[in-house]
Amino acid sequence: MRRQLRLGAFLLGCGHHSAAWRHPESPVERLGEITYYEELAGTAERGKLDAVFFADGHSVREPEAGASWFLEPITALTAMARATEHIGLVTTVSTTFYTPFHAARLLASLDHISGGRAGWNVVTSMFDQEARNHGLDTMPDHATRYARADEFVDVALALWNSWSVDALILDRDGAFADAGKIHAIDHHGANFRVDGPLTVPHSPQGAPVLFQAGASEQGRELAARRAEAIYSVAYDLPSAQAYYRDVKARIGRAGREPDSVPIMPGLVTYVGSSAAEARAKKAELDLLLPTAQSIAQLSLFTGQNCQDWDLDSPVPELPPLEEFTGPQGRYSTILRIVEKDSPTVRELLGTLAAGGGHATMIGTPESIADEMETWLVGAGADGFNLMPPTYPQGLEDFVDQVIPILQQRGLFRREYEGTTLRDNLVSPATTAPRSRGHAPTAHPG
Repeated sequence: MRRQLRLGAFLLGCGHHSAAWRHPESPVERLGEITYYEELAGTAERGKLDAVFFADGHSVREPEAGASWFLEPITALTAMARATEHIGLVTTVSTTFYTPFHAARLLASLDHISGGRAGWNVVTSMFDQEARNHGLDTMPDHATRYARADEFVDVALALWNSWSVDALILDRDGAFADAGKIHAIDHHGANFRVDGPLTVPHSPQGAPVLFQAGASEQGRELAARRAEAIYSVAYDLPSAQAYYRDVKARIGRAGREPDSVPIMPGLVTYVGSSAAEARAKKAELDLLLPTAQSIAQLSLFTGQNCQDWDLDSPVPELPPLEEFTGPQGRYSTILRIVEKDSPTVRELLGTLAAGGGHATMIGTPESIADEMETWLVGAGADGFNLMPPTYPQGLEDFVDQVIPILQQRGLFRREYEGTTLRDNLVSPATTAPRSRGHAPTAHPG
């Protein structure tokens, strides 16, 4: 049996290229219409993808550059659940701004409404602008946010476990539920006081599938202990392999089966009938970027004055990483992009505008399938979280042209294997967090 890819689609406005909304054929006028997102989910489901995913933000930044957020994700996913049958429905829920009871109730409700297709991307949020919309002056420090997240997940799992699978009796001549199978959790922690039980009975999956996307030391540790699937960032295969080795080792040290937790880097694809056509699709979007704004951002990222750089000439030589005094994560990614792709300045701006530091594959359906297989076989990924530069066209290109090749090679499913997100996404070796009475310290895996 060949290993098969796990694939999701990260839904974001008109696409992951920041100029996608400016394209004359973009669906920008439909961003407030739920039918738009239902259609995207339907396309993903037609391609047999594991899930669609919404990130979330709690502040408005640079509104003139384009809307990153529009509809509240759980509300939108609940509607999308009614328009789909198989696709998983994953949303970010911030452990910094929600409470465990609120989040657990929302996600359990989504799991009921969708018939067991809910997923939760556990994040801590990061911007002071967001904090000031929730009564805080600034964001708590990194360690504090992750300590809160750790306890938050514990409490949410305990709440989902507070109803046994068979707690509901529904005897019209007797009891509605067995009180002995519904338990308070009596949690008193550093961040939360929660009595429980949850007001929503045991859902089809018992708990939503837990995703995590942290790249920091604390984020990797949280993912290793808790995540059932991991979203990651890697521009090229060597960086993907380094992350993959590190996190899989951490999963093993946490007493879990490393192969049971898929790692899914973000992936931007430009699909064409030829490599030239694919590159032309990227170039068309890149030309729509506001030049002054993009150059100013590049200057910030590189610590260089980029104002006089020729947009259509190769990127000038940049100082080595050890000489750079600013934030090194983004700068090291830019160095990798320049080394790997030898882009012009305009091409670099376009790559950063579409997915930032995420992997970018430009070419024919066959060449993209080749690269994805290389990442899978080369222990750089178990799958990918697709980040089409444009919606709906980019997703349709992938589903209609790349998916059939992956299926022909035995690298991706032809039909859904199960009825829930966990059934379809996670290896049978994974021990899922199920309801077994009062279990406040239960963990996935």
